[in-house]
Amino acid sequence: MPLHTSEIIYGMAGTFSVEYLVIGGGGGGGSNLNACGAGGGAGAYRTGNLTINLKEPLSVAVGQGGKGGTPDDDSGEANNGETSYFASIRCSGGGAGDVGGGAGQPSPDGSGGGGGYGNAAGGTSGSYGNNGGAGGPANGNYPGGGGGGSAAVGESAPNNSNGGDGGAGTASSITGSSVTRAGGGGGGVCYGGTIGNGTAGGGNGGGNGGNGRSAGNNTGSGGGGSGGIADGNGGTGGSGLVVLKFADTHTATLSTGLISSLATTGGYRILQILRGHGTVSIAPN
Repeated sequence: MPLHTSEIIYGMAGTFSVEYLVIGGGGGGGSNLNACGAGGGAGAYRTGNLTINLKEPLSVAVGQGGKGGTPDDDSGEANNGETSYFASIRCSGGGAGDVGGGAGQPSPDGSGGGGGYGNAAGGTSGSYGNNGGAGGPANGNYPGGGGGGSAAVGESAPNNSNGGDGGAGTASSITGSSVTRAGGGGGGVCYGGTIGNGTAGGGNGGGNGGNGRSAGNNTGSGGGGSGGIADGNGGTGGSGLVVLKFADTHTATLSTGLISSLATTGGYRILQILRGHGTVSIAPN
């Protein structure tokens, strides 16, 4: 039986093992005209080794973080983060934080957003994340729950004064030094009290009319919930990340439109794809 074209081009070139880290975009922090908001959840976090066909163009994308909610109207909802992927490895974005009376948004395989005040539940998670924390009572400072992190559930607002902290992120040394990413965003509080803290680059919640903080770029962490009624935006979730580590006897070729950085150390190339979508192929030098 004749070989398919793809087998002629790629199969006879051999296979190769690549270490990867893929993180989806973080969810945005919640806000609303009539409520302060909860923290966004972390994007799905996956790491491991994948055998690929040499010289084959493989699809790759870095998901953007979800936008934070706004107080412009009564439905200023935050958005979930976008999906990141490399070849067959896909990581959905984190769930958005919600507002008064609303449950945090779920994520198909990442972490859920925090729930709004009124003891609303945190969003549910998938296989590569954790649930968001529940909001506090519908009185006092109306605090929001923390978004779920890749290593731990988001903290529920502990009382009617304080916002919940985001769930913990996960450390990786794939780039040569240990970096913790994919944490949850902190819940906001409407008046006084203590804001919830974001983790692993996630945004802190806002307080007393302030904005929730945005998460760091390429962390996949959640944005912080807003801190005010009729004031304050939720923080934007952190964009995702794709990191590939492979022997320096090989070289990667990227399509146009991908923003990346490349380092060579200890016999390995470390390719960080920071933004965009396209293809990457790896071949011997």
